[in-house]
Amino acid sequence: MWKPGYDLTADGHPIATWEKSMWKEGGTFELDGRGYAVRSNMWGNKYGMTSEDGTPVAAADRLGRKRWTVEAAGRTYEFQRTSIWGQKQELHSAGQRLGSIERTSFWRSDATADLPGLPLPVQIFVFVVVLTMWDRASASAASGTSG
Repeated sequence: MWKPGYDLTADGHPIATWEKSMWKEGGTFELDGRGYAVRSNMWGNKYGMTSEDGTPVAAADRLGRKRWTVEAAGRTYEFQRTSIWGQKQELHSAGQRLGSIERTSFWRSDATADLPGLPLPVQIFVFVVVLTMWDRASASAASGTSG
């Protein structure tokens, strides 16, 4: 929750660093020399990703719901939370599970994503949006237990 970002790897090799914004929900990352920015709306239920020149790349909608979507390059990707109590998110198409995003440790912030068929920048977008949702939920739970 308090980390300024996450180091992202693919097959054990560093590919990007997600730098969380201190003032807005979202952040930035660089992939193969191109910069990307991720921002949410005021309610945190929609996110968008733009390239460094401001061109829209991807958009996520209905976050926080059991089912939500990501649109990128003319395609819509469907995601769903596996359980009302869990945080695991799955990528689905035509009712079939294709991939997932999940925490790998209860005690650490490590997570893994397997999102076949999505372009790498879109995979990172989906991954950091889910990380942001998890961080927000952790912060909310922590503030609800204090006092």
